[in-house]
Amino acid sequence: MGWFWDEEVPTMVVPTNHPPVSPVAATPPPGCPMHKSSSSISTLTKSTSPPPTNPTTSTPPQQQQPATTPSTSQRPSPASTLAALNPLNNMPSDLAQHRESTHQTIDLPTQRELSTIPRGGADSGSGNWVYPSPQQMYNAMVRKGFTDTPQDAVESMVAVHNFLNEGAWAEIVEWERRFAPGIAHGWRESRYGEEGSITGAMIEFENEGAEKVEQPTLVRFEGRSDKVTPKARMLQVMGWVYPGKYGGPMPFDRHDWFVERRVGGGEGKREVRYVIDYYSAPPEPTGEPVFYLDIRPALDRPGAAAERLIRWGRDAWWRASGGSVREIKEVA
Repeated sequence: MGWFWDEEVPTMVVPTNHPPVSPVAATPPPGCPMHKSSSSISTLTKSTSPPPTNPTTSTPPQQQQPATTPSTSQRPSPASTLAALNPLNNMPSDLAQHRESTHQTIDLPTQRELSTIPRGGADSGSGNWVYPSPQQMYNAMVRKGFTDTPQDAVESMVAVHNFLNEGAWAEIVEWERRFAPGIAHGWRESRYGEEGSITGAMIEFENEGAEKVEQPTLVRFEGRSDKVTPKARMLQVMGWVYPGKYGGPMPFDRHDWFVERRVGGGEGKREVRYVIDYYSAPPEPTGEPVFYLDIRPALDRPGAAAERLIRWGRDAWWRASGGSVREIKEVA
């Protein structure tokens, strides 16, 4: 799902004001780049770790404009397939904004949407990531051999792709808001469970004197649909034992996002990897497709294990101990 151009878990459903999503997009076709390592939607309706509305990511910079894709004639011919791939997203770097296949029978839009996700690494400060246009996505599918991709569904697929990525980034920003300043800060922020933490975040934003956490940036991402995460495997096993509670399909995709965390009051930087599992779910009664995103820090450093334990553990304890009920009684 994380196909940008260089250029329980959150539930995602199609908003009422969102462009209509064709039913064929409910299950991404095998040709969709989100199925490949070289590479749908209502509002966020429920989540064991719901992302708060973070004003720092809600509006892209006004001066930033979507970059245009240079034509293939302006680029040197790549020496190999690997040389033709963009190292930041493992996608072809020369996808044109025009028809490349005789299989295409309808015109597809070439407009590209600017994301709210800032670029990091060597490109830090250069603006936000830009999503592919429907024409570019279709070209990518054709190059992979999926010439039977429904052309009238490509626009919906791009809309789904963009919406899910925005939701995933909002959740990552919430992880960073809690833990970028340190484990102790994350412990304090998580003491009232998920709902309490989100409420606290809103209050902090409204309070001009509150401590501000530097916004993270996305350095690169990697599609790893062929590598099932240990958590997904564990949930699958639990589904065999307790099918009523944990039964369900395996993730249809997996991505690793590499985020640049600002530490030391914004003076230092550290690269943090996040793992995202994408699950499909039964559609809404009205027909909108539903997806679940399971987003968490990768367990490649001791701090990540502590972050998971604190966020999920404190939320579970808050709910199990009747924290919300106590709060209501104290207010009353």
